[in-house]
Amino acid sequence: MPRFSVIVPVYKVQAYLHACLESVLEQSFPDFELIVVDDCSPDGSGEIADAAAARDARVTVLHLAENAGLGRARNAGMARATGDYLVFLDSDDRLAAGALQAIADRLTLGRDPDVLVYDYDRVYWDGRAERNRLAALLDETGPEVFTLDERPDLLRLIMVAWNKAYRRQYVEQLALTFPAGYYEDTPWTYPALLAAGSLAVLDRVCVHYRQRRAGSILRTTSRRHFDIFRQYDLLFAFLDSHPELDRWRPVLFRRMVDHLTTVFNLPDRLPRRSRPDYFRRCRAQYRRLRPAGLRAVPAGRDAVRHLLVRLGARRTFQALGGLHRLRLRTTARARAVYGHLRAGALHAHYLLQRRRALDPDLAVFAAYRDRGYQCNPAAIEGAVRDLAPHIRTAWVTTAEYADTVPPGVRRVEPGSAAYWTALARATYLVSNVNLHRRYAKRPGQIHVQTHHGTPLKHMGIDLQHHPAAARGTDFSRLLTHVDRWDYSLSANRHSTLVWEQAYPSSYTTLEYGQPRTDLFHRAGADDVLSIRGRLGIPRESTALLYAPTHRDYQRGYVPALDLAALADELGPGVVLLLRTHHRYAPRRAAAGTVPTAGHPRVLDVSAHPSAEELCLASDGLITDYSSLMFDYAGLDRPIVVHAPDWDTYRATRGAYFDVTAHSPGLIARDQDDLTGILSTGAWRGPRSAELRAAFRTRFCPYDDGHAAERVVRRVFLREDGGLPAVVPLHLRRPAPAAPRVAAGLYPYGSGVVPGASREQGAAPPVTS
Repeated sequence: MPRFSVIVPVYKVQAYLHACLESVLEQSFPDFELIVVDDCSPDGSGEIADAAAARDARVTVLHLAENAGLGRARNAGMARATGDYLVFLDSDDRLAAGALQAIADRLTLGRDPDVLVYDYDRVYWDGRAERNRLAALLDETGPEVFTLDERPDLLRLIMVAWNKAYRRQYVEQLALTFPAGYYEDTPWTYPALLAAGSLAVLDRVCVHYRQRRAGSILRTTSRRHFDIFRQYDLLFAFLDSHPELDRWRPVLFRRMVDHLTTVFNLPDRLPRRSRPDYFRRCRAQYRRLRPAGLRAVPAGRDAVRHLLVRLGARRTFQALGGLHRLRLRTTARARAVYGHLRAGALHAHYLLQRRRALDPDLAVFAAYRDRGYQCNPAAIEGAVRDLAPHIRTAWVTTAEYADTVPPGVRRVEPGSAAYWTALARATYLVSNVNLHRRYAKRPGQIHVQTHHGTPLKHMGIDLQHHPAAARGTDFSRLLTHVDRWDYSLSANRHSTLVWEQAYPSSYTTLEYGQPRTDLFHRAGADDVLSIRGRLGIPRESTALLYAPTHRDYQRGYVPALDLAALADELGPGVVLLLRTHHRYAPRRAAAGTVPTAGHPRVLDVSAHPSAEELCLASDGLITDYSSLMFDYAGLDRPIVVHAPDWDTYRATRGAYFDVTAHSPGLIARDQDDLTGILSTGAWRGPRSAELRAAFRTRFCPYDDGHAAERVVRRVFLREDGGLPAVVPLHLRRPAPAAPRVAAGLYPYGSGVVPGASREQGAAPPVTS
């Protein structure tokens, strides 16, 4: 029998059904049956389902003789199911890539719990995707399996059937079926959770929940919303037949009252003339199902709501609801007015601070629009504290990233009075992106633009001919910001030429190297092992860092690789580290935890504050067109370029050279290519080393561990000469990879892998 029976009821969804079915059939986990129930749909949905069945033997299509409704359609699918677990998917939604593999792995880890609860995101017509705001309730720390008594907060999650996997035998033993009518999930989901002997959670988005602009059943104005009363009758009848669960009655009663009043308050649910009748039914339901002896009632507005429902005071309920909505609108307007007043006051404060003398010993740093202590500005800030201790440093970042700021470095909240004071009075300002648009540079201030990597893709005014990437950029304003720069930091001659073309102005270029890579030359074997330990990488494993860049022609992160399948192909000795682009602003994990990404050997390290530490922890890099490849080449470890869409990427974004012709390693055009390169060992072979050596010579001439020192001595200490000489490539010893102890894994130390070219020649001079 298959591991999963995926049941998809279908009615009037021809526009979305193909995407829904393909999201299942394209799953990397193949052991499933897909049961499509055509609920006598009047459109072309049945034909679409039949076509899918003709292409794939795992698809079974049931054509119902008459329209039975969502609940009974699901029941028909369950009657045909043979899988270990039931998974429900609405026909306008999609399974996320790798979802079934992630669910299967979690079920195995939990030794087949009765119910597994997983996460979802809401996907809107404009491409926005918003993760469930209660996702923290799915935290996987703690016991692998538990009961609802141990984690009752799970009842706060949306009560639907499609965010869970149910053990089929458990469902049959409990005799669970879906009732007819609207809100059919209520008497199904609650009993499934309440009676489960073992529950588990998966902190991963497995379903993309489509938010349709029109056509959703529950958003249709109809008296059928009165079905909600019968569904709660069924739920409490279940409690009556299971007295061992009676302790949950007060909780479910409060949930019922909340649900009933929510439906009443929504403007698009009930016909206007039916609203008095609906509220009378709420009162009757309240009085009939109120648990005996229930005294504790919710506090505040909830207590008032319960009282009004109990009394049947509909007009008072509506009046108070109107007053509440008025208060919300008034509050929103007041907040807007306050925001304008605050902005004006802060601007006046900034202008006042600008009249004070510059502080010659204050330097302000920021990176990636205030997302923590990282990148080139962080490396320079650390060097300032070492080499110019008389200078006080401040770092601009939000409270969310406060833990990334080193002790002794002052944190400045973006947009605060202290922030504007710092911008007004600091002599030195260092950032890898442009400063706030309202910042006006003062005479005597020194602004260092570090950038954040060697450019492959087009930047600055070179984007004028790539509207998909430019996205309405005001190039005149951009150049106004560029005119504030005093220094532009460059890692190599290629970068120098690009920056001066893409950001033309009168600044001085400092071709000193990439300060953020200095760590590669200071770290030792113990540091590498320590980082791997914090990330949870077994010492005997080979760790491969996958760092894709963003696409201007896609909204959000769209996986180009099935990492779960790749991990399975490469075997138990390999761990994959996923590092998405910083634009996607990943949700930060709890301290000391590294979330998995659908597979126990795929770790999502996107929220890790230091890309450099991830490079040190890994044994090789898989990337597409990310600037991280230039840094990693200086670390002198193997690189594989996964370039499935190079022509599209280059056409939409533009590129300064063809990375497939001048690559730092072997090229994979698709996942099969990549699997072959990695599984055969070619990724670390002589050809890979030869390509990397040429790439390193071209793009890493100054990355010798002293780039930040050169910047500090030139800019902060005003030293015109005597900057650290560049260490020749053949004398550099970047941090070694972690030692290998397991059979079949490779040992290579610091420096060049055997076979790499040594035709480096003399070190280039330091230029400015």
